[in-house]
Amino acid sequence: MRSCYRGGLFVVLLLSLSGCGDASPDMPAERSAELQEEVPNEVVVLWPAGVPGALGEGEADTPTLTVYLPDPGRATGTAVVICPGGGYQMLAVDHEGRDVARWLNSLGVAAFVLRYRHGPNYQHPAPIQDAQQALRTVRKRAEDWRVRPDQVGMLGFSAGGHLASTASTYFNRKPAPDESIDAAYSARPDFAVLIYPVITLDGPFAHQGSRRNLLGDNPSPDLVRRLSNDEQVTPETPPTFLVHTWADTAVPAENSLQYYAALRRAGVRAEMHLFEPGNHGFGLAPDNPVLSQWPVLCAAWLQGMALLEHPKKID
Repeated sequence: MRSCYRGGLFVVLLLSLSGCGDASPDMPAERSAELQEEVPNEVVVLWPAGVPGALGEGEADTPTLTVYLPDPGRATGTAVVICPGGGYQMLAVDHEGRDVARWLNSLGVAAFVLRYRHGPNYQHPAPIQDAQQALRTVRKRAEDWRVRPDQVGMLGFSAGGHLASTASTYFNRKPAPDESIDAAYSARPDFAVLIYPVITLDGPFAHQGSRRNLLGDNPSPDLVRRLSNDEQVTPETPPTFLVHTWADTAVPAENSLQYYAALRRAGVRAEMHLFEPGNHGFGLAPDNPVLSQWPVLCAAWLQGMALLEHPKKID
């Protein structure tokens, strides 16, 4: 058994592939099956016709979707684009990406981990261009991946939560002038899940690192306001599930509180869970008996939204 680096991902391969070696012949069958589940179904280049505003052709310049599909017999038809956090400076693609995809697959949900462009080389509008392209790509290939185009949501952590909330409030804008996917495919998420999200880029509750990496050192007040997503909520913003902790000092809970209040004022369906303990960046929190309840609560919310009808035939 060996790890092989392919397309920016470390994956464990069980069959002999060129340059990666062979699996151990005495590996237990159950362990082999477990490792096979770690390998994504597909890695999709988001902009096959060319990335708008690309500064190069390397991995950091090439946004992708890593596809994790549930067992066909359990598929609900719901899909989620996952936006890992990282302060718009890096991407926490393991505990806020791959691990979350596995959890969603266990619910029968197709998961798509988005590697979006970020600082220091890319600022706004590159991340939202990639997020909108991701949503359109999932809808365009809905039949291939056995998902329903009207059940495509977005889940984001921290700065990825800011990106998901931007997608939830920015979908009528077109930051990419030469999109390669037809505008007939909507860039609006049908629902959003925001975990300890950055929401505001202004005032005492703003995460300064995310603001600087996304907007630069001296953004205009108008740009700051337009990307402070609690100020951009409308009745068309999709239903949203939020999680934050009282103890989060990196991204204060007021980010989620202000967004929830804006959703309520706009009449948008929303549910929020504010836990007392927990530092920023806990992901699924598998080792914390309190915070590990948020995926359970989220699954119940998705069930209440009729997004986990299971099993469900995909026409």
